[in-house]
Amino acid sequence: MDSLEFMVSLDIYLNETTRHANVILPGLSPLESCHYDMAFSTLAVENHARYSAPTFDVPEGQIPEWQSILRLVGILSGLGPKADTALVDDMVLSNIVDREIALETSPIHGRDAEEIKKTLDPRRGTERLLDFMLRTGPYGEGFGADPDGLTLEKLEDAPHGIDLGPLQPRVPEVLRTPSGKIELAPEIIVSDVPRLRESLSSAENGMVLIGRRHLRSNNSWMHNLPSLVSGKSRCTLRVNPEDAARLGPRDGGTATIASRVGSVEAPVEITEDIMPGVVSLPHGWGHDAPGAQMNVARAHAGVNSNLLTDEDVLDEPSGNAVLCGIPVTVVGASQPDDADKSLAAVTK
Repeated sequence: MDSLEFMVSLDIYLNETTRHANVILPGLSPLESCHYDMAFSTLAVENHARYSAPTFDVPEGQIPEWQSILRLVGILSGLGPKADTALVDDMVLSNIVDREIALETSPIHGRDAEEIKKTLDPRRGTERLLDFMLRTGPYGEGFGADPDGLTLEKLEDAPHGIDLGPLQPRVPEVLRTPSGKIELAPEIIVSDVPRLRESLSSAENGMVLIGRRHLRSNNSWMHNLPSLVSGKSRCTLRVNPEDAARLGPRDGGTATIASRVGSVEAPVEITEDIMPGVVSLPHGWGHDAPGAQMNVARAHAGVNSNLLTDEDVLDEPSGNAVLCGIPVTVVGASQPDDADKSLAAVTK
């Protein structure tokens, strides 16, 4: 990233990534922004909808992140840095309205686009898009088709959310496979199993590295909050007792983990919770990079597991970078007395 001619980031921190940016555009805090969950609702056991309005007003001089994104869209579209973001916002809305009207299965199929957009006034930006998606969704009011259906206004009047009842069967409706069935063993995966077995058996000294997450460190920005990094260190290398006896790492000591492209040292945590032949190092740590300005995170730096990922190794079926199941060697790097001092320094 440091070799790029120009880099712009949207972030609230000067961290290991944004330290390379020429410009950092800060967004609002979560309590200054509205929120509607579109990710974790897919894991719910009951259909529901809930909208959280901003708790605090936007501070003077700051703008929501969606406006910064629209500004960048205007620049990349050739409209220049002074492009009217309201115009770009209208263009985004027009695109999704036109697409929805063209769908035969949509509740607004064949409707007048201008009439639909006028109904959404005076909302702008993300709230306007959300209102549109709620209205045209499976529980929406369909711009008059079902007066009892969802709108953003109804969710605003129900701050604790609206219970939409038990989950409903969606198969085979949602299937888009050529066979129209749930393909549990697609050929592209099955044919790759022999290569997978060979790669596992050829791992150096029988070890592969996987990642993990902890409830208090799902993502790296959480490491800059004192309450979430208190207590014992969570950036540890988990090793099965059988492997520890064979390879030398001691519980509470440190170990060197090396791949083809790099190596790191991490505190060791010996546990039965991980199977033999596998070691686990959490992602998102390594906060001691020069130029990063996250004081709390730097005091609990941990190690950067990305230093072990091989840029020349790709997952063959998908073409994705291999970030899990990395062949590594593991060697105990210190004796118990030294290990106690090392672990104390990390957890302090």
